[in-house]
Amino acid sequence: MKGQRITLEDIAQKVGVTKMTVSRYLKNPATVARETGLKIQAVVDESGYVPNRAPVMLSNSSTRTIGLTVSSFSNLLFSDLIEGVEERASEYGYEVLITHTSYNQENEERKVVQLLSYQVDALITTEAEHSAMTTRRLKMARRPVVELMSLIKKPVDMNIGYDHVKVSYAAVKGLIRSGRKNIAYLSARMDRRNMDRQYGYEMACKEAGLPSYVFGSAEHSNFSRGADMMRKVIADVPDVDAIFCTNDDVAIGAMIACTEMGIKIPEQMSVLGYNGLNIGTTTIPKLTSVVTARREMGRMAVDFIMKRLHENDNSEHILELNPMLSLGQTLKDIEHRNISRMFDTLYATKFPNGPVSPSDLSRVTMC
Repeated sequence: MKGQRITLEDIAQKVGVTKMTVSRYLKNPATVARETGLKIQAVVDESGYVPNRAPVMLSNSSTRTIGLTVSSFSNLLFSDLIEGVEERASEYGYEVLITHTSYNQENEERKVVQLLSYQVDALITTEAEHSAMTTRRLKMARRPVVELMSLIKKPVDMNIGYDHVKVSYAAVKGLIRSGRKNIAYLSARMDRRNMDRQYGYEMACKEAGLPSYVFGSAEHSNFSRGADMMRKVIADVPDVDAIFCTNDDVAIGAMIACTEMGIKIPEQMSVLGYNGLNIGTTTIPKLTSVVTARREMGRMAVDFIMKRLHENDNSEHILELNPMLSLGQTLKDIEHRNISRMFDTLYATKFPNGPVSPSDLSRVTMC
């Protein structure tokens, strides 16, 4: 009847089996005879039956779900990460509940509470910093938590990510060693990862005795904002010869502006992006970018969780990932080689990563 929920009993009566048989089939089809399973599935499909998970969620048993909070759904950066988590979770027979925080700690507080209320077996987050309340809840939840994207000095539980200060420092130092003298940094959103990249950029410039030029926007990144920032850079710093961008959206927008202004890449202007998004392979010339392994990161996070849940592995899991450059064409060959060498050199040594105080950063020219 319209408005009535289809029950296991309804399915069982139509097939001519017990409710327990239907329940066993839905939990694990292999436990029911193949012919019976086909009949049950046919009725399930015909009726549009949706399992009621409330009893499981209210019990102490596993819900076989992982909660995932990502910073943004509009940022292409997170699509690969989500796919990696879902692919690996599916291989283990787990589902993923996904929500986003809009780079806002208050939003994250609410979203973490929601996920925990669904009794998820583990949580994956993509923010480097949480509110005190979120941190307390994650620690008190007594379930595996993996923080991704950034290397964190004191993670809540487990951590996989990049030291963005170190990565940026090495990249800019490689540009400087290649002869670039006026390098600008283009930023967006001003979140923790962006601030760490800016700090690494400024460290490299200061060490070489070069000026810092930081241009940014408080809004989310896109091509048009990258283009606007690039026009501002050229207006304010006519001698600029390289730009380092907080992500590939900004870098591609900057490339569009350079084309409009007749600036040749990389002969007159080197352009380095961040994250290695697939769209960078379609630009002319192809964008050179710092590659971050988001899909692999997501898969590793699920592996960490499964070791905790099923192998009683309580050892510390903190994994720093090493960066690499995409095979683009927006850097000169010598710049590509020097940056790659700097990555190899720095990752053989310890290097202080964030968090960085905003007071330690140069003032940003907002665009």
